[in-house]
Amino acid sequence: MPDPPATAKGDARCQAACNNRLSGWPFAVTRDFPGCSAVERSSARRTIRSFRRSCRSCPTRTTKAAPVTDFRYSISWGSDTAEGVGLSPCSVVSSWRVRGACVRRLVWRLESDVSGRGGCKERGVFVWAHSANVLGRRQLLSDHARSTARLAGLFAGEFGAGELGFALGLFHDAGKACGLWQEGLLRAEVRGGRVGVPHKELGANLLRGVAGAAAMAVLGHHGGLTSLEDLRGLDSADAARGAAGVGSFLDLLPEAERVLAGTPMSLVPVGWRSGNTVAEIGVRLVFSSLVDADHLDTAAHAQGWAGPRVRANADMAALRDRFEAARRERLAGRAGSPVDGVRERVYRRAVHCAADSPGVFRMPAPTGAGKTWASAGFALHHAARYGKRRVIVAVPFVTVTEQNAAEYRAMLGEDAVLEHHSGVRSPDSGAAGRALRPAAENWDSPFVVTTTVQLFDSLFARTPSRMRKLHRLANAVVVLDEVQALPLRVLTPILDALRILSEHFGTTVLLVSATQPAFPVFDVWRGVNVRDVVDEPRALFAAMRRVRYEWWLDPRPTLVEVGARACSHEQVLMVVNTTADARSVFRAWAESGADGIFHLSTRMTPEHRRDVLREVRGRLAKGGPVRLVSTQLVEAGVDVDFPVVFRAFAPAEALQQAAGRANREGRLGQDGLVVVFDARDMSSPAGYALGAAVTAEYFGPHGEVEVRPDDLDALDRYYQTLYRRANAEYGTRAAEIQRNRHRLDFESVADGPERAMGEVNGRDRTLAFRMLDDDTVPVAVTDHDGTTPAAALIARLRSEPGQARGIVRQLQPYLVALPTRLLNDPAIAALCEPVLGDLCEWTGPYDKHCGIDTTSGAEREVW
Repeated sequence: MPDPPATAKGDARCQAACNNRLSGWPFAVTRDFPGCSAVERSSARRTIRSFRRSCRSCPTRTTKAAPVTDFRYSISWGSDTAEGVGLSPCSVVSSWRVRGACVRRLVWRLESDVSGRGGCKERGVFVWAHSANVLGRRQLLSDHARSTARLAGLFAGEFGAGELGFALGLFHDAGKACGLWQEGLLRAEVRGGRVGVPHKELGANLLRGVAGAAAMAVLGHHGGLTSLEDLRGLDSADAARGAAGVGSFLDLLPEAERVLAGTPMSLVPVGWRSGNTVAEIGVRLVFSSLVDADHLDTAAHAQGWAGPRVRANADMAALRDRFEAARRERLAGRAGSPVDGVRERVYRRAVHCAADSPGVFRMPAPTGAGKTWASAGFALHHAARYGKRRVIVAVPFVTVTEQNAAEYRAMLGEDAVLEHHSGVRSPDSGAAGRALRPAAENWDSPFVVTTTVQLFDSLFARTPSRMRKLHRLANAVVVLDEVQALPLRVLTPILDALRILSEHFGTTVLLVSATQPAFPVFDVWRGVNVRDVVDEPRALFAAMRRVRYEWWLDPRPTLVEVGARACSHEQVLMVVNTTADARSVFRAWAESGADGIFHLSTRMTPEHRRDVLREVRGRLAKGGPVRLVSTQLVEAGVDVDFPVVFRAFAPAEALQQAAGRANREGRLGQDGLVVVFDARDMSSPAGYALGAAVTAEYFGPHGEVEVRPDDLDALDRYYQTLYRRANAEYGTRAAEIQRNRHRLDFESVADGPERAMGEVNGRDRTLAFRMLDDDTVPVAVTDHDGTTPAAALIARLRSEPGQARGIVRQLQPYLVALPTRLLNDPAIAALCEPVLGDLCEWTGPYDKHCGIDTTSGAEREVW
């Protein structure tokens, strides 16, 4: 008798039937046939009907990507047998029925690599984790679970939670072992769309006994961390041995039984039990380990790679030596400066202190003292000595990120440095989320340069795409440059998190600023052993004084008067508080016919700003005319050296930062000039009001006495007064964030607590953790003096969303962050064409001097 045709289509949810109705393989089916008994005929009818009732779509049926010749069978009737190829038990039985055979015994053999796919046998069926990839191969659940467990354990091992990370990886997709989920996957593979069957609850339910609150990582590995109450709300009966899917999962992964055999909370590191906020940070880091591992393994399957591509740990000693060699070469090739001796002392002291044990350090060095090199030198020497995996430098302004990243790349090599400040975000579900998921950054480089907004908004986020990188903070050196710029309203949770990372997760923290804040007054910072890496800071500040101040406060001038006086200087920097004021001054200069005028703000692309700074530095070096008006982005760490600086009145730390751009190299032969003005018609952001008021009390002319912004004693009094008046430690937002952190309510921390009747009124986002209260939308500029490279990148991103991570990195030089509220204006929204996630293409005009101009009014944007 010939074999049944291989194209016969099975009608079954036969995998579910195999798992749920039969004890194992082989199994028997019979049907009516001359010579069969009545009992055999009845049994055959019932068996075949039960198959058909429980079957709708066969998990081994043909698809465009998967051949039907994967599986073989052996069939017997009477004393005869036959072998062949088929799709499912149902298809074989149906096909042989047509030929009049009484099927007494059917053996369904799943044979590895019949079509090059490979696999494992589990009760004779395949259990899948992911649908067919570019090579037409599905991924086995057992393979995905084990690979994710291995990676998550590796990542979490950096902070002493390797066993916990392994368990989370092993169990995170346990619910996919259920027959309903398997049917949904195969249906989605054919019809498109989502599987539509939840799968995360089972693993969380199984693990919560041994993993405690950390099981929330499994529950949130797609949609994000929610709250401990959601974990407690799971029905324990769903995780019983007899529940659907549990037996299948445990049969599939026998090692899972050993995990569940542990004592209650046995997977939770002991140190996490010292306080709820410690456990909260622990859950965040182990969640990050899980979602990064999950994403890496899933991406490897989707691309058809042999396994996840994980960057090997860098040799930090070699990186340190490379940095030292590059520094020596640069010093030898540059002209000397009167302040070079001070910079060398600061650097040597930093390297010396790098030998101290890990913990929290401060670098209270004045502007121009070489903090960029000194902080990197400390971080690399410390990392090499203590086995830290990476250095993460976070700065408050994108411009400084761009400048520092370029400097570090030149010294350490392109392959060693990751610059990450892109604001491109994706939803964590839906088509856009799946397309942009590969773009989520995971900070796998040994030297990362990012923004404090990116760092802390990610640390207190709850979604996988934002938190994927967080496990890299453990056993790392984190350098917080210009730490005085951290926002007061969320300073308490930031300081608490830094203390916990240092004490429990192996993170060394270096706080860098010329205006060191008075953090020890905060209760959450009390007892922290903060060590200075600068000897005798007062003497150092005195040695680095290179400017004199002039205070233009009373009578108050107009902005036009200030701009005209500034423009009378051949080389001058004017720093104002908002983008609107910067554009206003620039246009006034342009109308006056002044030569060598330039503008800087974040309405310009990073590439555009780099071009402007390059020309400005060239003109300064040659002694040519250069008049630059900028928002405060030029202040913190931007390497420019003007003889004269005008600064709009602002908090004391901003005044001192601006002064650091005057006579920076000390080459004038006299003090540089810093003019602090308070124009009566200038605009200021709301966040400046309190800081400016306290600054007026402590600094400037007071009778016959002038108190300079670099007076360290006055700065300490200023910060303490500022914190007290702002109620920085126990303000409403800080207190609510800390309360929700103690409750392990991640959703309330990230999105705000629920209002009364929360289902109707939503969440109060004014009480959520946010570095900036104005959300932004990244827009790509594709036309600036002709087509930019962003145009081709946007086209690629639309056609190849799977390559989003690399493309988004390349897009960073052409992105501008616009406040989300601006898009409420239909005229502006119409110029932002959606691309992927929240990324848009800017189709409006781009001014060659000022970049994107979205308003003619007083737009109060700081940068």
